[in-house]
Amino acid sequence: MKIVSSSLALASLVGSALAGGIYTLDECVSGEGFYDSFNFENITDPTNGRVTYVDRTTAQNLNLTYATSDTFILRADHTTVLNANDTGRNSVRIRSNNQYYEHVVVFDIQHIPEGCGTWPAIWETKESDWPASGEVDILEGVNNVVPNQSTLHTSHNCSMPNNTIQSGYILMRYCIEPFAYNVGCGVKLNEDMNSFGPAFNNIGGGWYAMERTLHYIKVWFWERCDPFVPLDIRSGAWIIDTDTWGIPAANFPNNTECDIQSHFGGNNIIINLTFCGDWAGNAAVYNASGCPLDCVTYVDNNPSAFTNAYFEISSVNIYK
Repeated sequence: MKIVSSSLALASLVGSALAGGIYTLDECVSGEGFYDSFNFENITDPTNGRVTYVDRTTAQNLNLTYATSDTFILRADHTTVLNANDTGRNSVRIRSNNQYYEHVVVFDIQHIPEGCGTWPAIWETKESDWPASGEVDILEGVNNVVPNQSTLHTSHNCSMPNNTIQSGYILMRYCIEPFAYNVGCGVKLNEDMNSFGPAFNNIGGGWYAMERTLHYIKVWFWERCDPFVPLDIRSGAWIIDTDTWGIPAANFPNNTECDIQSHFGGNNIIINLTFCGDWAGNAAVYNASGCPLDCVTYVDNNPSAFTNAYFEISSVNIYK
């Protein structure tokens, strides 16, 4: 549902006149609105996962997606034993119909997929122009390993400074696609071990937010019961002020080694769940996670292990 009103138009003018942290609500997506605002990508997994991404009709018929008035569920199959000839476990990958430049997006999430072999992600990119139009991984991880990791992927000539104002821990400075097997410039949210996996679900989830400007990209996370969740986040307000949100978990600033504006174009929001593949299924990563067998064998033969492999999302709010 795209909200358009004279009040919003007026608020937008007010926001434009004030300092950079003020934004107004442009889209509010919840419940059945996900079917209007996102398309289902029935594609081969570009990360080589043990997955079959199904179309909307199949997803709804198999109950892999369903919605209430205020909740959207996206999940993988958790009943089928696979054989070697199968293309992978049925799952869902959705992409927003709209593309975004400078904006803020806030995800109110109750539950994220968990389990050995899982690789859930909420991110932004333009698939047809990757990596030239950039990629922002907001929520991503594998095999239940905590904490969450927020990452940028870009074309050449982009790296982040060694020191920046953020609460997370810098894993890699270099954002460029060919470097170090395309791990990107990632930040681990070490300050909050409830930011991913079963721990996230056990606390009832929380809010992820990402702000993209011409000068920086920032990511925040707040737990559901955090008493310091900003009021505009908790209430889903029409007007937000990111300057009041405190230190971000991840901060990717414009700097002499990376011009944000030239490395990021119009991006779609993507929400998906794959299995194994280049990251979760990497033998060293999978074994270090304490998961049994090898990734593909485990995913093929243990469907009941994925009963909790689902997203439950209350809303996605986009501000401009």
